[in-house]
Amino acid sequence: MTLNSPHHSAPSGSPAVPRFPVVVIGAGPAGLALGNVLRAASIDCLVLETESRAFIEGRPRAGVIEEWAVRGLEERGLAENLLARAERHTACEFRLGGRRHRLPYQELTGRHHYVYPQPLLVTDLVREYADVRGGAIRFEVRDVRLHGLDTAGPAVSYTDEDGERHLVRADFVAGCDGARGVTRTVLPDWARISRHDYGVGWLALLAEAPPSADCVLFGVHPRGFAGHMPRSPDVTRYYLQCPPGDDPENWPQDRVWAELQERLAVDDRPPLTEGRLIEKRVLDLHNHVVEPMSFGRLFLAGDAAHLTAPIAAKGMNLALHDAFLLADALIAYLADGDTAGLDGYSDACLRRVWDYQEFSQWLSDVYHGASSGDPYRAGTTRARLRRLFDSPRAAGAFAEQYLGDSSPV
Repeated sequence: MTLNSPHHSAPSGSPAVPRFPVVVIGAGPAGLALGNVLRAASIDCLVLETESRAFIEGRPRAGVIEEWAVRGLEERGLAENLLARAERHTACEFRLGGRRHRLPYQELTGRHHYVYPQPLLVTDLVREYADVRGGAIRFEVRDVRLHGLDTAGPAVSYTDEDGERHLVRADFVAGCDGARGVTRTVLPDWARISRHDYGVGWLALLAEAPPSADCVLFGVHPRGFAGHMPRSPDVTRYYLQCPPGDDPENWPQDRVWAELQERLAVDDRPPLTEGRLIEKRVLDLHNHVVEPMSFGRLFLAGDAAHLTAPIAAKGMNLALHDAFLLADALIAYLADGDTAGLDGYSDACLRRVWDYQEFSQWLSDVYHGASSGDPYRAGTTRARLRRLFDSPRAAGAFAEQYLGDSSPV
């Protein structure tokens, strides 16, 4: 489908059609961060979201935020609650063969991670955008359609929660509605989408149980990977490698805890603290990247442009990076007519996107090699881990990639 397809030509309407400089499709971290920065610069925008406000504020997602991203939020007045409530992590730990190997990445790099679950960040960003900065936002919209994206006057039509049809005009449309959103359906034929399927599933779990360690744990085990990610004093995120497409009902609570205990066991630490499972779903691990990230007056950000499996906890960080760059570029153009930021937006984003994709692929090989059933992959996994544990330079290089690019945005 091309951008000037008749299906997406702008419908006729009354002369009183409302106009916003920017219409943002999707109220996730990318869309809300973008909307907040634009509002702070006195640029009006409209955010359209298919779900309810309660849903997006409770939707379980990642919780690791890199230090540069927190600095970016703080500089834009969006980190007050995060800085007051988030936990700082300064190390991670690999567990294999009954032994634990701690990597103190703050000692190696001077930097750390923040743990602040995405629902809390989204709640903060919605409140700031809608309630504090007075931004326009519509929840529970349906049948969103994009029109005239290859013209100087694009438009967006949608049906509101009362069933009324609306049309708004814009200078730009920001596609922040994820991998299954409407903005992904209007890409031109020449758009390039690169995909990678890991051939692995992860059972994603939330447990009403205090963390069993003060850091993230990576269990590399012949039965499959296991992960322990503290979320709060009372809730812990766990992952268990499983067959792709597996049914979560195949994993009753007793089986889940038995596998976690075995895959994360070490000789000098007590068993994991168990608790009630409050979430259980299977993720089939895959990545994709859309190139470029802009098409006419449509600019993609976050998962709409690139999906990164939760292997290295990069998705939310990339979404914020996109949002900061796109906001600055739009402000420069709308305020001063400067096109440099918009012209370079896609390339600037994709440099970090591909860097994070490569690290996720490397880390997947480490996580899953021992359980691959391939003696060669298992052997190279052990070699990589020995180098990581025995060489300060290798550990430092790992820490730099794990913590993400520290460049200011």
